[in-house]
Amino acid sequence: MSLTDLVREAATGLKSLFVGLGITGRAFAKPAVTVIYPKQEVTNLDTYRGHIELVGREDNPAMPRCIACGACTRACPSQCLSVGCPVGAGSGGGDAEALELAGELIPVGTAMAPAPQKGCKVPGVFIYDYSLCSLCGQCVRACPVDSLRFSQHVYYVGRSRADFRLDLMARLARQAAEAPAPAPEAARPADAIPMEEHP
Repeated sequence: MSLTDLVREAATGLKSLFVGLGITGRAFAKPAVTVIYPKQEVTNLDTYRGHIELVGREDNPAMPRCIACGACTRACPSQCLSVGCPVGAGSGGGDAEALELAGELIPVGTAMAPAPQKGCKVPGVFIYDYSLCSLCGQCVRACPVDSLRFSQHVYYVGRSRADFRLDLMARLARQAAEAPAPAPEAARPADAIPMEEHP
C-alpha cells in the first residue's frame, strides 16, 4: 500500500466522519419531541388514540348511544370487545344472567359477555380488553351510530392483565356523574323587570 492510497483512505474516512457529525449536529439542534414525565406532561392530546370508550347520548350522558348490534365485535380483529344484552332482553337472555359485573375492572376469570341477541337495543354489559387491543380503530369505523371513540386517557397503568379488562358501561356512568352540570339558563330575559319593581 502506497502513501497516496493511505492518504486517500484517510480522506474518505474523514469525509464520512464529518458527514455523520453534520447529521448528528442538525438532529441535536432540533427541539425535543419527547416529554420527560413527571417533570413535564403532554399538552397536545388532539391526535392521541387511547383505549376506546363509549359515547353517551345527548339527552342522557350515562346511557350509551350503542344499540347492541354487534358490528364492533365482528369488525374487531383482536376480539377484544364483547357486548351483552341486559338480563331478560332479546331472545334467550339466559347467558346474560350469569354475568354479574360491577365497577370498571373485571375480576380475573370472569367470562366474556355473550353476543348480542336479536331484538336487543341497549347493551347490558360492554366489556373491553385493552391488553388485546391493537388500537386499529375498526370498531370505531364500524359502529353505525358513532357510539365508540378513542379516549385521551394518557396515564393508564395496571399491574396485571386483569386491570385492563374494562366495563365500559360502568366507566360511562362514572364519567357522566363526574361531568360538570350545565349552567342553568335564565328563566326570564335579561331586560325583564322583576315583579317587585313594578309600580
